[in-house]
Amino acid sequence: MSYVMELRELVGTRPLLLPGSVVLVINEDNKLLLQHRRDGSWGVPGGLMEVGESLEDTARREVKEETGLEVGELELLDVCSGPEYFLRLPNGDEIYSITAVYLTKQSKGSIIMDDMESIDLQYFDINDLPKGLNEANSKYIEVYLKKLQNGSC
Repeated sequence: MSYVMELRELVGTRPLLLPGSVVLVINEDNKLLLQHRRDGSWGVPGGLMEVGESLEDTARREVKEETGLEVGELELLDVCSGPEYFLRLPNGDEIYSITAVYLTKQSKGSIIMDDMESIDLQYFDINDLPKGLNEANSKYIEVYLKKLQNGSC
């Protein structure tokens, strides 16, 4: 049982502060890897921290679990938190996410999709992203685009 599930048994649907990580994986063609999720939305690979992990450990584990890829150097772009990262899930659970947004241009291995979480995994031109990006993932990508414009990525 995951840490979050254990907490949910204790607090029910009350709001939880949940740390996690996402990774913007950029390939050699400067395209961004996106995951088409089972809920129909598109987003970057990532997920919630487990007990004993660092945010970087979480980032590496989630990319490996969701894509089959191993990532190299991770650059921390931002930490996103606040009321705009509040979620109420269909089952009534409430979450305030605190998300470390990482960038990597180093990945190795072959893409292996986790059928339990994904419908598809594809690389997209950063200026031609698919419809259906959820709001939080759009914000994570905006962080990267702003840094690109400033010449810091």
